Amino acid sequence: MARCDVCGNDYDKAMEIRLRGKTGTYDCFECAIHAMAPACEHCGCRVIGHGVEAKGKIFCCLTRYAHEVEREQGRAVTSSACHRRPEARGAFLRRGHWRW
Repeated sequence: MARCDVCGNDYDKAMEIRLRGKTGTYDCFECAIHAMAPACEHCGCRVIGHGVEAKGKIFCCLTRYAHEVEREQGRAVTSSACHRRPEARGAFLRRGHWRW
């Protein structure tokens, strides 16, 4: 049996995941996400799906990216994409289900 790199659980159905040369053994996707998913530069949540990448930084959604631009440049940035499709902005991530 293989031992999970995150929680230490010894599990007979563990999986090995390799990403950009880094390999890890995990007993579930939750542990794999904790170890390998990038964190949002604004709120720190793990970006599981399609995030927004800009200037070498990763954000969980366009709204978080807009907040960062507002903070850096002192001006408001708006995007209707986040308001039309709540799932596109990773709403379930910000409610704390996957926050570490």
